[in-house]
Amino acid sequence: MEEQQKIKEQVLQELVKQEGNDRCADCGQPDPEWASYKLGVFVCMNCCGIHRNLPSPVKSIKLDFWDVRQLELMKSKGNVIAQAEYEADVPPYYYRPKLNDPSFLREQWIRAKYERREFTGEMRYPPLPYSTGLYEGKLLKKGKNKPQFLSRKFVLSEKEFTLLYYNKDNESKAPKAVINMKDLNVTFQPKKIGHPHGMQLRFQQENHTRNIYVYHERPELIPKITNNYLKEGYMEKTGPKNTEMFKKRWFTLDSLNRKLFYFKTPLDAVELGLIFIGTESNGYSVKEHVVKNAVGNKWRCCFALEMPDRRFVFMCEFKKEQKEWMDAIRKVLSRPMAPQDYTVETAVNCKR
Repeated sequence: MEEQQKIKEQVLQELVKQEGNDRCADCGQPDPEWASYKLGVFVCMNCCGIHRNLPSPVKSIKLDFWDVRQLELMKSKGNVIAQAEYEADVPPYYYRPKLNDPSFLREQWIRAKYERREFTGEMRYPPLPYSTGLYEGKLLKKGKNKPQFLSRKFVLSEKEFTLLYYNKDNESKAPKAVINMKDLNVTFQPKKIGHPHGMQLRFQQENHTRNIYVYHERPELIPKITNNYLKEGYMEKTGPKNTEMFKKRWFTLDSLNRKLFYFKTPLDAVELGLIFIGTESNGYSVKEHVVKNAVGNKWRCCFALEMPDRRFVFMCEFKKEQKEWMDAIRKVLSRPMAPQDYTVETAVNCKR
């Protein structure tokens, strides 16, 4: 038994010396000592910890027991073959983490590659967070002459080629600063800022260089590379004439795609339908509503989504849920539409 294990260790040691396998498949660190026997890649200790959470089972090349099946998989794959599969279609603008980059950058990269399979060519690129040309969000920003970090709104515009930020209490007024992207350099500074998601923004301002220090509580960057749904849950929905029986449906609000999907159950593979949410300036709005002689409904907290040619009516179980849904939809209504959104709007409305 010991002799067989020694032979396996020798095979692994020879494999990890081969070109491509001699560096971590994810960050490039030399001499990796771990391997994922599910993915067939050799990785360093730092990236190994992230793989454990995928789940992507990993083992030590030197210390763990390897069975024949796991060893054969490593022999049949390896970093070069795996990278050809999982990195076949990486967008040129996607940041590839390096050896000394913060751990959250590695995690985003590893999850995008193996968990979400974003670069295999199976998904349509560019993803909406990159292609809409406009992204806004909140970052905690250090005061110019103060140590405190305060929440500030940042807006990144591809069309204007600018990064803007606003004072918290004056978002309706002109931005505090308009930074031309050609003058901007962004570096990750977790040690300097004292936060794992810290960034330093350096740009030219008139005759001097300005630094802005920011961080986000979660591993979110500008632009985002992940997309969580804004709101999910059950509501009751009536038909197009608003006189049909109310039926309980599971709803998912995808804010980036401006779509409200509804399903029979949360785990349905295909939606029953979807609703495009435009902007208030284009005739869309949401408001509380009262339905007379409603049929089939068990819940009473009602609101309506008004569209240029139709009204959708929903019932929520509690007042709190009604408010949460209305607030979430208003967030989508308030965001400007990108050029491709108009095409999506036409396609969705034509199906109704």
